[in-house]
Amino acid sequence: MKRLYISDLDGTLLSPKPEITPHTAEIMNALAKKGMNFTFATARSIYSAVPITSALDINVPCILMNGVSIYDIKNERYIKSEFIDPAVSAELIRIYKRHGVECFMYRIDRGALTCYYEELTSRVMQSFAEVRKQQYKKPFVQCRLEECADEYTVYFTTRGRYEELLPVKLEAEKIEGIDYAFYLDVYDDSWYLELFSHKASKSNGLRFLRDKYGFDEIVAFGDNLNDLPMFAEADIKVAVGNARDEVKAAADIVIGTNSEDGVAKWLDDELSC
Repeated sequence: MKRLYISDLDGTLLSPKPEITPHTAEIMNALAKKGMNFTFATARSIYSAVPITSALDINVPCILMNGVSIYDIKNERYIKSEFIDPAVSAELIRIYKRHGVECFMYRIDRGALTCYYEELTSRVMQSFAEVRKQQYKKPFVQCRLEECADEYTVYFTTRGRYEELLPVKLEAEKIEGIDYAFYLDVYDDSWYLELFSHKASKSNGLRFLRDKYGFDEIVAFGDNLNDLPMFAEADIKVAVGNARDEVKAAADIVIGTNSEDGVAKWLDDELSC
């Protein structure tokens, strides 16, 4: 049986710092040498996901931005991306502005991902941009979003208070062709709202990997609400001990926490028998 093991990153495979611990890297790489097929599915983009997992031997393309893109780390190329219709992007921008909520808009053009914004007045949005500019060298471009939204647009994201983002989510989810992820940040009390094509999800990303690479079984690890679509497609669902109650309820197995190298230790126990 050809099996794929796939893990969420933040709150799951990464420690609370967040990082891949030396112990996790040692276990995972030893298992990869023995033939384990492993990758990850994350809300992160290429700019932070690839460096933060660089200690691991990732031998299957990963799922980025909650399923927007499938990316081959070894060959440094996007295999598949789901784009948003320009008219739909324009409507999303109107919804954000109507509610006075700032957002980041992502485009993938000729294999390069760029993040666009109009203004950043909130502290959490400024912090989001600064960390990614300084630590991960993610390119940010300031512009009028309406002028930059085109057939290469893939993703909208914003970070803030639940009550601030909820009205945007409630309007956006009614738009045909749009799906979303709305969840609490694992590092503080802010919320993320991410909007993308209805063809993009961790579930669809898993289905693509299963079909393209011929996996008979998928074992998925997660902790947060945006992992539930991945659980829906997986054959075996594994929640870390620090996962939200909704994720634990949907899981077949609950293991150790992300602060205890829970994913790596469970895999070591399972595959070293």
